[in-house]
Formats: sequence, structure tokens, C-alpha cells
Amino acid sequence: MSLGIRPAGHGENPSITFYEAVGGHDTFVKLVDAFYRGVEDDPVLKPMYPEEDLGPAKERLTLFLEQYWGGPTTYSENRGHPRLRMRHAPFHVNPDARDRWLRHMRAAVDELGLSPLHEATLWDYLQRAAMAMVNTFEPTPEP
Repeated sequence: MSLGIRPAGHGENPSITFYEAVGGHDTFVKLVDAFYRGVEDDPVLKPMYPEEDLGPAKERLTLFLEQYWGGPTTYSENRGHPRLRMRHAPFHVNPDARDRWLRHMRAAVDELGLSPLHEATLWDYLQRAAMAMVNTFEPTPEP
């Protein structure tokens, strides 16, 4: 996905991808690692991950975000079309889960220190994606 973004000091190439503009792989690894630090201790979100080790989930999210923002297409090569709604359908994603997801992601985005334009662009997408994953308005089940 080329956004035609040319951040100051980043050369004269008008077709640089968002992925490249924000620092590529290292930036998305940092984002995902920071996000999952929050998820690790979240009593609503953590049970949604079947693996005790969050490593596979981290890898999937990193690959997805990299591909979405114009980086390598490894996600689709390994997993096919993202089909985010379908992949999240088995989970109880209500407004509480969405808000928790956004809270951890907001903290992770803040750690990146992106330019205001890049931060706003990324945050806008993350909010829209989180809203789209809500699949129930039933309260979070008690453990």
C-alpha cells in the first residue's frame, strides 16, 4: 500500500510506503512487542490466545501489519487472505475487549515516537480495525 508519503528528510521518492516511512520491520516489531506486554496481563484478552506463549500471535500480527502498510507479503504467502472478521469470529469480542485492545495498542503506538502524521494515520487504522472486530454486545463471560 503506497500512501505517497514523503516525510521530511526522507529523500525525493514520492512513492515511499508507510512501512518504509516509519522504519520498516523494526518499528512493527517494537509496536507488537509493546502491545503484547499489555495483553500478557489482561484478564479479558489473554484468555483469547490459545497458546501460552504469545510468540506465534506476535509473529502473525507483525506480519499482518507489515503487509497492510506496504511491507513484505509474508503474511498472505503463509496464511492466505487475512479475513480478519472470520479469524476473530470464534472469540468474544465485545466493546470491553475492543477497548482493552485499543488501550494496549495506544500505549504501544505512544512508545514508537512517530511523527504526528504517521501516528495519526496508524492510530486511525487501528481504531477502525478494532471497531470492525466487535462481534457481540454480550458482557464478558465470568472466568
